Amino acid sequence: MLRTFFRMLMTLFILIPAVSAAPLKDVAGSQDHPMVSRYADSIVIGYKLDKFDEAELVLGPATYRDGKRGFEKSQILQGQRTRLLYVAPKDRSSLEVMKNYEEALAKAGFSTLYACSRAQCGKQMASAIYFSPQNPRQITGKQLSEYAFSMKVDDDRLLTAKLARPSGDVYVTVFAAMQENASNVDASHRVAVFVEVVEVKPMQSNMVTVNAAAMQKGLSSEGKIAIYGIYFDSDKADIKPESRPQLDEMAALLKNNAGLKVFIVGHTDNQGKLDYNLSLSQRRAEAVAKALAQQGIPAQRMLAKGVANLAPVSSNASEDGRAKNRRVELVEQ
Repeated sequence: MLRTFFRMLMTLFILIPAVSAAPLKDVAGSQDHPMVSRYADSIVIGYKLDKFDEAELVLGPATYRDGKRGFEKSQILQGQRTRLLYVAPKDRSSLEVMKNYEEALAKAGFSTLYACSRAQCGKQMASAIYFSPQNPRQITGKQLSEYAFSMKVDDDRLLTAKLARPSGDVYVTVFAAMQENASNVDASHRVAVFVEVVEVKPMQSNMVTVNAAAMQKGLSSEGKIAIYGIYFDSDKADIKPESRPQLDEMAALLKNNAGLKVFIVGHTDNQGKLDYNLSLSQRRAEAVAKALAQQGIPAQRMLAKGVANLAPVSSNASEDGRAKNRRVELVEQ
């Protein structure tokens, strides 16, 4: 009986497919960022380019509180976002790899914003930066890239840096660690390097302006209307110039309906702490009310309120969902 059990157990092990050991090569369509070259002889195992996206720049140690990963300090950026995941050559240390990136970035004019290594990086920086469920940095689509930093992680190191330039600032995050990969043994026991480059620039805004008639219709039928054509500087309440068409339409709505009183409600996504988001959304709502008052709308007809991420219209698990949640709403009083 026992012998039969062991035979069955061995059969099961035989049926389990071996972990892939296919030779590593650059993923199709990938290329190094022109401002941040790869460590020599590294291989690109993950690549993602977004023309306009949001990213969280790490400026402090990783944290894990109430079941949620985060950072002691961070900054939200918006712009063109490039994510690259490399595997360094065998027998290289994360220290050697990171030192090369530090020197290259310094020569290119970047200044270091934050750097850490090992315990200095806080609780499970690898999971906070890349490997954890629905991590917004993770490059999905292939198990090789999805399972980076998925098993044993040693000697982890992080660097964030900034290059100030007239055409828009550039921010770089580099995370390097010796790791094992649950998808491919050839990627294990080697240093993996995650590089994220965000080139800050305004979003093209040619299709989100809601005209006065549409706003009036929304208020009549729903009592509220979401506005996505108001743009702010990242992490600030300064209204960008490209918001003018939407502000003009909002002013036209209020001028055409002299008896209309509205709440101007600011909304954010769930990135950052609630208290901070409440303050940011309040300041942004007040900025919109002030801009409309400057167009001749009586201040007593508008009441600004910020509700942070307390009233989402979509899941915050994806960037598309977070973009829908970042909005200004007009609500009829």
